[in-house]
Amino acid sequence: MNMIKGLILGSAAGLIAVSGAQAADLPVKAKAVEYVKICSLYGAGFFYIPGTDTCIKLGGYLRVDTTFNGGNYGTPAWSSDLGQQNRYRDYFASRSRMALTVDTRTATEYGVVRTFGQGNFSFNNLGTNNPTTLATFPASSSNGLNLTVGGGYVSVDQLFIQFAGFTFGKSLSAFSNPWNGNHGTTAALLGGGDYTTGVNNIQYTAQFGNGVSATIGLDDPSSYNRTAVLNLSVPIAGLAVTGAGANAYAGTHAPDIVGNIRVDQAWGLFQLSGALHEVNASYNTLGASGAPTALSEISGHPDSKWGGAVMASLNIKNIPTGAGDDIKIDATFATGDTKQVISGTTNSPSFAMFGGTSRAGAYQSIGFGQTADAVYLPGFTDGIKLVDAWGLRAAYNHNWDPYWSSTLFGSYSQVRYGGSAADITTAKGAWCAAYNLGKGAPGGATLSADYTCNPDYNVAQVALTTRWTPVRNLTFSAEVGAFFLDQKFTGAAVLAATAPKPTTVYEYKDQSTVYLQVRAQRNF
Repeated sequence: MNMIKGLILGSAAGLIAVSGAQAADLPVKAKAVEYVKICSLYGAGFFYIPGTDTCIKLGGYLRVDTTFNGGNYGTPAWSSDLGQQNRYRDYFASRSRMALTVDTRTATEYGVVRTFGQGNFSFNNLGTNNPTTLATFPASSSNGLNLTVGGGYVSVDQLFIQFAGFTFGKSLSAFSNPWNGNHGTTAALLGGGDYTTGVNNIQYTAQFGNGVSATIGLDDPSSYNRTAVLNLSVPIAGLAVTGAGANAYAGTHAPDIVGNIRVDQAWGLFQLSGALHEVNASYNTLGASGAPTALSEISGHPDSKWGGAVMASLNIKNIPTGAGDDIKIDATFATGDTKQVISGTTNSPSFAMFGGTSRAGAYQSIGFGQTADAVYLPGFTDGIKLVDAWGLRAAYNHNWDPYWSSTLFGSYSQVRYGGSAADITTAKGAWCAAYNLGKGAPGGATLSADYTCNPDYNVAQVALTTRWTPVRNLTFSAEVGAFFLDQKFTGAAVLAATAPKPTTVYEYKDQSTVYLQVRAQRNF
């Protein structure tokens, strides 16, 4: 009996052990893998961030370009060592850049919430080897970092949030049109505003249907929309050969008020834009280069004035010359807001170009144009005098076939200081009085009998770009362009030009330059 009981218990124990082992070997149900899902709500390239209802798109480009006889990004040789054409200038300027963009969108009961940001990793040469110029770049600056082999710098373009029609952050101004200064491939086309890199702002856009919209906004002008307010009582010896007075803009007191009305349809786009800009000066009495002194605050200041600009933009798509061909054109008028006409993605340029001469006794010729929003001469002008400017830009793009395309584009701009050179109470007269006294020539300037002073100037540009796209999103291009400076001085004078130029006789004369840019770009 005991043997039978032992057998039964042993068998039961064995069955339990086997059952436990089999149970342990049963597969455990794995946690579901969450795969990335395509988001088709906002176009190609978006996908859902796992575990959320937010769609994201990662993109950007890698670009390599070289400009011959110009600065980076196709800037003509219109100032500094390039404008002087001296031996410190680099005959070519090269830049490599990778831009990364992050675009997120989420559908809500208030509409789509969007965030967008673009950061750029860049490395380029500086266009000059002038020790004086290089010494002004601290090692921590973006230009200073380019001086090292493993250097480079990071910059930021647009960074903004959009919600319920509002935009907050660094974005295109409501004044700008969609193409800004990029009518072809260059980013240095003058004649209108260029907010490509964005400006801090708050704006609201209302959609009325059928492609009609209106936007109103407040822009921070401090980093973008200010050229110079010239205090003409401040001499700038040695530099006055290409200008008068010192920049005396006061601190930013009010944002720019900007807006547009736009019609955007299949045939193209029409937009009318406007901007109001406060022009304010610091003090009547200033030291060298506009620095404050112990007498500045008690010297008083001129009253602020409001300037502004208007722009009309037109884009006609799919014109009869070929599939995808289009025309872009915009015209801008500004008073006290010259940046909206003489504009780049960074500071507005002033121009100083040297060339040859056939005038007897002259060493070389010079042409220059000083860019400013306003001028004042304490004790002579009745406060701030605004500077006027207007410009016209146009471009025609033609697609030869799916792989080749060309763009012909150009612009014409004028800057005008009002009044008469003989009337010191006007902008032009005050400017000329300051210039004639401060050209920096030893013992005073020696003027020719046919000398006349006139700070007005015109500039014109024309360029042709041809692109080859052998595969999708990879483009090679070449651009040849010309820049023309029409200055309004006549005669000649002994001038103390910036070194390495000598102090000697220079003829006032119109100038021009040409450049060539080649580029390779891969979008992703």
